[in-house]
Amino acid sequence: MKRASKSVLRLPLERRAEIAFKEAVEEVIDEHARLGLPLHILRNGKVVSLSAQDVRHDSAVHQGK
Repeated sequence: MKRASKSVLRLPLERRAEIAFKEAVEEVIDEHARLGLPLHILRNGKVVSLSAQDVRHDSAVHQGK
């Protein structure tokens, strides 16, 4: 487990929670990619299965990367 830097600890609790959530999601994506498991997400009101690579691609597209 990584230790938070002092600069992160100065952030408001809401921002720290958002950072922790994003890190947790990245860990899940990495784990699924490593194991070759699909991820199940809600898209347009329906549950769909995507590979971890598809999720990363979709995320990068939505974030403008």
